[in-house]
Formats: sequence, C-alpha cells, structure tokens
Amino acid sequence: MPRSPSPATVDLLVLEGDGIGPEITSATLDVLRAVDSLLGLGLRFERADIGFTALKASGTTFPDAVEAQARAADGVILGPVSHNDYPPVAEGGVNPSGLLRKRLDLFANIRPALTYDNLPPRCGKPVDLVVVRENTEGFYVDRSMFAGPGEFMPDEDMALAVRKVTRKASMRIAEAAFQLAMERRRKVTVVHKANVLRLSDGLFLDCTRAVARRYPEVEVEEQLIDAMAALLVRDASRYDVIVTTNMYGDILSDQATEIAGSLGMAASLNAGEDHAVAQAQHGSAPGIAGQDKANPCSLIGSAAMLLRWLGQRREAPALAEAAERIEAAVARAVGRPETRTADLGGPLGTRAFTQVLIGFL
Repeated sequence: MPRSPSPATVDLLVLEGDGIGPEITSATLDVLRAVDSLLGLGLRFERADIGFTALKASGTTFPDAVEAQARAADGVILGPVSHNDYPPVAEGGVNPSGLLRKRLDLFANIRPALTYDNLPPRCGKPVDLVVVRENTEGFYVDRSMFAGPGEFMPDEDMALAVRKVTRKASMRIAEAAFQLAMERRRKVTVVHKANVLRLSDGLFLDCTRAVARRYPEVEVEEQLIDAMAALLVRDASRYDVIVTTNMYGDILSDQATEIAGSLGMAASLNAGEDHAVAQAQHGSAPGIAGQDKANPCSLIGSAAMLLRWLGQRREAPALAEAAERIEAAVARAVGRPETRTADLGGPLGTRAFTQVLIGFL
C-alpha cells in the first residue's frame, strides 16, 4: 500500500552502493540520526540494494523497484558506485547514478568547492565557489539518446559520440545558477567552447545570456573551458558560481574541490523540480573498502545539502538548521589535525571520525 506519512516526517531512501559506499553511508546515517535526535526532524530511512549487491540478487545493478522507491521518497542518499567495473548493460550492468539523474530529471548538479580553516588550499588563496553543472544531457552516452547509447562504431576502426544540448536544459540550468548567485556573492561565470562547438555550446551560451538579462544585479563573465581550467589553478578565489554543461562541469568541479583542499571533502547534490539525490562527488575507492580508512565528509556534506534543499521546499527552519550544524561540525573536525582522517593527514579512521563529528554537533 502507498505510504501516507505525516507532514512532519522526512522519508529518505538509502542506497549504499559499492566499494566504500556502505562505510561512508553508515557514517552519514549516524550523523543524520544524531542531528535528528537534537532537532526532532522526523527522519525515516528505507534501504534498497543497488550495484554489485543487487546484481548478484536480481541480475541488475538497478532494479526497477528502486526507481519507484526513489520517486516515493522525499530524498535519496546515494553511496558511490563502481559502474566502470559493471558488466555490459545487456548483462544488467547499468549506472544507478546516471539512471536516477535521467529518470527523476535531476537537471542540476550542485557542487561546492570550499577551503576549510587550517586545511590549506592546494593552490593560492582559499576557495569558496559552486559549480552548477547541467546533469541530463551533453556527451554522456546514457543521457543523450531516447533509445540506445550515444556512442556507436560504424566499423571497427571508428567510434562516434553524439552530444545533446537543448534550449530547455540550458535555460533551466542557467536559471538555477543565477538564483544561487543571488544568495551568494552575485557573480556567475559561464564556461563554454562556443568558439569551436558553435552550434551546441553556442546554443548553451545564448541561453545563459538570455537568463542573465533577467538578473541585472549579477555580474557575468564568460570563459572558454580550457582557459577556465588554467584560471582555477591561478586563482580560484575570484569565482563564485560557475555554470556549464555536463562534461565540463564534471571535470571542473573535481579540479576545483581538489584545489580547495581535497576531493574527499566534496559534497554534491543532484536536484530537480520534485526530487533530489545526495551523492558523494568522488568514486567508490574499492582499494580501501572495508578498511575503516574512508573519509565520509563528502557524503555527509551531501546529506546536509539535501536537508537544506528539503528545508527550502517545506519552509522548515529545523532542516536548514540541521544542515548548518552538520557543516559546522565538519568544519570543526577537519580544522584540527588530531581529528582528521588519514587522507587529510590525521590519525582517525571512518568510525572514529564519525563519532568525533557527532560530538561536535
């Protein structure tokens, strides 16, 4: 029977994923339960299997029932997946992350890059920016075609790829970027390659310019993707909100978070009109899985972003406060060498770090 939760409850679907996914998901749930007990958020968790666990049990890495559960939930917490190691699609090896983004129309991938106190940036000055990445089209082969992959080989010596850029997707990701900029420092950098990809990136650039005209309070600049990669290394501190297409955003966000301090700290939210998925920006790191070595901050920070997204939609200050408390606890924990995980030069494993974080809440 369909669930009929009271308005005070928040139903979250938990998908652990592969590699370090179960460990950092467990840490994230511990933090969420702790903040729930402090603020009375009404969090409820439902679990489902994806990835290799689901493949073994049901012959696919993303069972149909999981999509239905994701649609019914108020939000989803998604652990990293090892989709590059999955079998072919014909043998059940589909990418859960890509399917959720496409089927739930999670068009905006919001990826902050932030430098923490006493954790110096890799290059130059402290960083505080957000990459707003279009999430549903571009060169990604699982999002560019209605049926069949976006890559194909006419013969054994030739591979072709289809890139899709639409006016609808470009307009709405630009709108999301400018709305976010209005909440921050009111600056947007549009990243493109319209000097070469004149039609596809040209359409994206035209759409961002159209949206920009509705936000005269926001400073706008345009940069070519190759120049932008160099400029981030030179001085990432001068950027506020960066908006770009799918592949460029995927690359620039990883670069920006590593420049800020560490990819292990990189939170990420996949958001649409009706659904949102919290997802660590990094991969599944199978080489350290099960060893209590993983830094859980990326998924914990992503869960905080999900709480803030829900708080805005519900006009629920407690959810926004929960997000702020989690983020403040993370900043406090990584700000001290003695309470960091090993990847940040500290002595703590996943479980011990999580307990420190809960104490700081």
